[in-house]
Amino acid sequence: MSTDTTASVSTHILDTSIGRPAAAVAVTLAARSGSDAPWVTLGGSATDADGRCKELPALPEGTTHVRLDFETEAYFFNKQAEAQQDAPRVRDSGAFFPEVAITFAVVPGEHYHVPLLLNPFGYSVYRGS
Repeated sequence: MSTDTTASVSTHILDTSIGRPAAAVAVTLAARSGSDAPWVTLGGSATDADGRCKELPALPEGTTHVRLDFETEAYFFNKQAEAQQDAPRVRDSGAFFPEVAITFAVVPGEHYHVPLLLNPFGYSVYRGS
């Protein structure tokens, strides 16, 4: 929840290759208080069955930049294993994007919903509502 002195962040992931939410993807949230400040990892969570990450930590006062790190390699490895249970393995790389890092600027008092649209060979993000 944002306040007058802090911003807040939420996210969810849609796997566009299957048109469904991406469950059990680990997400880490980091923040910094200026372009030259070091990143501070605040914590993380994992997406639920609806692809939503509901347990992200609050941002500290003074945050100007946020980074969401999505660990996508394990998700695609598990999806590939499910799809190929009875078929020979066709790819051994796991995922073209083993992780996705999204960095964006924030201002106090605003809420930022940043969805990730994901498929095995591409991704897109936007500021949602």
